[in-house]
Amino acid sequence: MIHIEKTRDFQIKEPTVVTIGKFDGRHLGHQKLIGRMMEIKKEYGYKAAVFTFSVAPADLVQGKSHTVITTNQERRNNLKKVGIDYLIEYPFTREAAHMEAEQFVKEILIGRMGMKAIVVGPDCGFGYKRSGDAALLEKLSGTYGYHLEVIEKRKDEDRDISSSYVREELDKGEIEKANALLGEPYSIHGQVVHGNHIGEQVLGFPTANLLPPGEKHLPPFGVYVSRVLIQGRYYGGITNIGRKPTIKTKDGVSPIGVETFIFDYEGDLYGQEIEVGLLHFVRPERKMAGLEELKEQIGKDKDFGRAFLEEKGKKEGWRA
Repeated sequence: MIHIEKTRDFQIKEPTVVTIGKFDGRHLGHQKLIGRMMEIKKEYGYKAAVFTFSVAPADLVQGKSHTVITTNQERRNNLKKVGIDYLIEYPFTREAAHMEAEQFVKEILIGRMGMKAIVVGPDCGFGYKRSGDAALLEKLSGTYGYHLEVIEKRKDEDRDISSSYVREELDKGEIEKANALLGEPYSIHGQVVHGNHIGEQVLGFPTANLLPPGEKHLPPFGVYVSRVLIQGRYYGGITNIGRKPTIKTKDGVSPIGVETFIFDYEGDLYGQEIEVGLLHFVRPERKMAGLEELKEQIGKDKDFGRAFLEEKGKKEGWRA
């Protein structure tokens, strides 16, 4: 996948099928839209291109930051997995915010991205104050000679599947419901960093530590059964998200971390990129009386995690 960012001066010299949006979470609705893109790519030989912004427009317009289900790096990883050829992360500036909708279609989608077809949802919006929509794309398709397809939203019973819906379920700790909407486990990607080594040196449980960025939308602090992707292979695990209240630090404040004990894995993961997918909420994070109680509880969590994964594997025909 060719990733273009931090510039407005780019040129795709191949015909493309395009979609536009934030693609936060790559939920089932996104997958339906991208799936149709890939069909068009195969049928006509176009390259598949996604246009998005490097910063969510609402952050600049409203002057405050919003959390995301998938960070920019996670979004890149996800789109690369499904076969997108070009990802444009366009700088969202005041100038970009004031670009008229037809100008965006003519200069960016056609002029710079070589658009021959576009696939969007019925509520797509683009251009100054989101003045552009599916109706405008239909109107302009005759003028500029591209093919438009508007894909109806995926629904969960009577509700549209959306990133907001996924965030609601995450906030409630309903990780399995969130995963059903995503069509895959909610995941945290990152580089393994050194922790305080309490797990390995004191408790006897070596762990892999990630420090999620501040914009990452996390579920409630607690312990989760997880699966961990390491160099193309999945391993089962048990993951704690939170501040480790039982572990004392020099300044009394621990950063929010994602700490995972990985089943049946031996090796040095420091500096490696891994992906931790959450499968089931086990219990909330809580402060233990001491390290011995913590060690005993982690042992119980591990036993629960192994049993859960074994049962889930039997039902669904897979192994973590």
